[in-house]
Amino acid sequence: MGKPVEVIRMEFSASGLRALAGGTRDGAVVRRLLAIALVLEGHSRAEAARLNGMDRQTLRDWVHRYNAEGVSGLRSRLSPGRPCALNEAQLGEFRTLVLEGPDPVRHQVIRWRCADLRDEIAARWSIELHERSVGRLLHRLAMTRLQPRPHHPLKDIAAQETFKKRMARPVCKRFLRPDLINLRQRIRPVSIALAKMEIRASWSS
Repeated sequence: MGKPVEVIRMEFSASGLRALAGGTRDGAVVRRLLAIALVLEGHSRAEAARLNGMDRQTLRDWVHRYNAEGVSGLRSRLSPGRPCALNEAQLGEFRTLVLEGPDPVRHQVIRWRCADLRDEIAARWSIELHERSVGRLLHRLAMTRLQPRPHHPLKDIAAQETFKKRMARPVCKRFLRPDLINLRQRIRPVSIALAKMEIRASWSS
């Protein structure tokens, strides 16, 4: 049988740890609290670990964390994960690259895609990334992958606005002329009266 590990933090007794486990919703924390309670009651490390679904080494690690940090140290911690492929300076340059947009002559595109940014990162910094990794970089920089509707790089905004004004003016005037509105109001009652006269004639025949 394994030798019991030593619990040096004594603000909670074994019964206190069991009561605390009864009010905890995190199942992993509950198992750790009950395992430490068994250790305080004198059970061996192997038995306390087996009864709570862990091995002896894992229980030993949790006891050491409990001794150092208390009950709060028994909560699971998120792993920081893999570090970012680009450093801070490269991330700043990457953000500027995305905001400025591609050069149509050099890059042969008018808007960035993840595949284009992946190739640009490989060309600039010799870092090979997947398209999904490029999407995560954009998300980290609070930049969406949605792109506005592409436009021709040589389009004339002023000419477009002039064309819209010239085409919208006669259309609006034609449909808002008061004489045409009055004509519609005069034609509709006459057409209804003619229809009624035709119905009456068909009945009389």
